[in-house]
Amino acid sequence: MNKHFELPINWSDYEDIAMALYEKFGDEFTEQKIYRIRFTDLLDWVLGLPNFEGTKEDCNEGHLEMIQSAWVYEWRDNQ
Repeated sequence: MNKHFELPINWSDYEDIAMALYEKFGDEFTEQKIYRIRFTDLLDWVLGLPNFEGTKEDCNEGHLEMIQSAWVYEWRDNQ
């Protein structure tokens, strides 16, 4: 898929964010490492995704927890 035509993603698009993070980091993060990522780092990484349109102010701990869990499932699916 051409990156220029991807739909924008926002904080509630947990699975899309998780797939983008897995594509970016691959197997660099195992399940245990994903659950140990500081939320400040996770927040920065999500905000840095190319088609992410959410803002730092709209983020909350619940969003980050859901993203973390979805990333773990994405990692598991690729093992």
